[in-house]
Amino acid sequence: MSKINPYIGFNGKTREAMHFYQNIFGGELELLTVKGSPMEQYWQSAPEGALYHAMLTNADGIVMMGSDMSGPNGHTPGNVIQLAITCNSEEEINMFFNKLSEGGTVMDTLKEQFWGAIFGAVLDKYGINWMLNYNKQ
Repeated sequence: MSKINPYIGFNGKTREAMHFYQNIFGGELELLTVKGSPMEQYWQSAPEGALYHAMLTNADGIVMMGSDMSGPNGHTPGNVIQLAITCNSEEEINMFFNKLSEGGTVMDTLKEQFWGAIFGAVLDKYGINWMLNYNKQ
C-alpha cells in the first residue's frame, strides 16, 4: 500500500525538533548528516551536524521526516512542509509523478538516487510540494 507522510523543513533545527517528536510519539529515529554524504555536493557550506534527512518511525505507523536543507528558493514560511509518497512500484511512481506534474512544475525529475531508490519532486498546480520515492530494494 502506498503511503503519504509529512516531510518538514526545520531550518537548522531538525535534530532538536525530531528528538522533541520522538519524546512525544516514541519510535526509532534515523538522522543522516550532510557532511561526508553524497548530499554534501549540494550544500558544501553546511554547518557541522546539519541533517539532509531525518525519519521518525513508531510501531503505530507514524512516519515523520525532516531536513535542514531547503529548496532552491530557500526556507520561507509556507514551503516548509512537503508530502512524501512511498510508492510500491516503478509503474506507480511514474503514474503519480506524471499526473501530479500536469499543470505543475517538476522540481526534480524521476531518477535513481544513491540511496537505492527512484526519486522525484513536483510542485503541483495547487502549490503543494510532493516528493515521490520508490525503494527498488
